[in-house]
Amino acid sequence: MIDVTKLSQAEIRRLGIEALTKALGPAGMARFMQQFEVGSGDYTRHRDEILGNPSIDEIFARIEERRKKQEKDEK
Repeated sequence: MIDVTKLSQAEIRRLGIEALTKALGPAGMARFMQQFEVGSGDYTRHRDEILGNPSIDEIFARIEERRKKQEKDEK
């Protein structure tokens, strides 16, 4: 067993990720790690600042515009 008291936080994290990857595979390790990643900020406020508060009609119009552009680009 490794003496973790002599390892840096970065080394412990690296070894932990390696162990999880070995046990769960890359996708399982990623899913496990996502449970503990802490976000920051106020998602709702930032979302509203970026997206605004569009009406259903505005959202539908944006979707239609993107569909038309995608169809045009595919031709």
